[in-house]
Amino acid sequence: MSAVAEPVQPSLRRMRRFGVRPDRELGQNFLVDSNILGVIGRAAELSRRDVVLEVGGGLGVLSEYLAQRVAHVHVVEIDVRLREALADATGRYANVSVHWADAMDLDLAALDPPPGKVIANLPYGVAASVLLRTIAELPSVHAWVAMVQREVGERLAAGSDKGAYGVPSVLAQLACEVRVLRAIPRTVFHPVPNVDSVLVGMRRRPGAQPVSPALRTLVADAFAHRRKTLAGSLALAAAARSRPPGARTPARERMREALTRLGHPADVRAERLSPEDFRALARALEDASLRGL
Repeated sequence: MSAVAEPVQPSLRRMRRFGVRPDRELGQNFLVDSNILGVIGRAAELSRRDVVLEVGGGLGVLSEYLAQRVAHVHVVEIDVRLREALADATGRYANVSVHWADAMDLDLAALDPPPGKVIANLPYGVAASVLLRTIAELPSVHAWVAMVQREVGERLAAGSDKGAYGVPSVLAQLACEVRVLRAIPRTVFHPVPNVDSVLVGMRRRPGAQPVSPALRTLVADAFAHRRKTLAGSLALAAAARSRPPGARTPARERMREALTRLGHPADVRAERLSPEDFRALARALEDASLRGL
C-alpha cells in the first residue's frame, strides 16, 4: 500500500509533519495559499534593506518568504507549540530573529535592528490593538501591510462620514494614511474562517506628531457613548472612570466652548470630527486648562 504523499504547500506540510492543530482561542487561521505572498510582497514594496516585524509567525510561510527578500525579520509568536514548525521555516536563515512572546507585552523598543515595516497575518482578536501599538511605540516603522478581519480594516480606514469611524480610525489616521488594499478570499486560510478578510496598508505621515496620552484619552472618551453629544460622552466617561485624587476632567461647558471656538456646533457628536479636529480640540482644552478656564 503506497504512502500518502506529503503536501507541497509549506503550511499544510508542516501541519502534518509536526502534528499542528490550529488553536481557535488564539485566532489561528494559517495561510495555506502561497500565491498570496506575492500580493503581500508587492504591496509592502520590499527591498533588501528592509527590517521587518512580523506578528504572528504561525507556521512560518510568510516568515520564510520575507527572509529571502529583506535584510532582517523579527518574527513574534506566542504559541510555543509551533516551535518546531517555525524552526523548520526559519532555522536556515541567519537574518531571522524569533521572539516567543505576546505581541502586546513584548518590549518593541528593544528590537534590534529596529524595524521599518510591519507585515503580518494578524489574529482577528488582537489585530487593531497590535497595529495601534506598533504605530505608537515604533517610530522607526513607516509602513504596514497586514491581513485583518474585514471589519477591522474598514474601521481603521473609515472617514468621519462612515458608520465604522471610531477610536481605531482616529488613532491610526492621526499618524498614518490608511487604505484597504484588497479583499482576501477565505479559502487562503486553514481553517477557513467564518469572517471575511482584507489586506490593509498604512504609511506614516511625514512629520506626524505622536499621540499624547491626553489626546488618546480624549478620543476614547469621545466615542464611549456614541448616542450622546461629544461633550456629553466625555462627561459620562469621566464620571464612570475612577480618577486619581487631583486629576482634572474637562467640564461639559468648557468642552462646548472649545468646540465652538474651533468652529463646531456645541452639540456635535464625536463621529463628525476628523482626526486632526481631535488633535486641535486636545490642544484647545490644554490651553484652556493652563489659563485656568
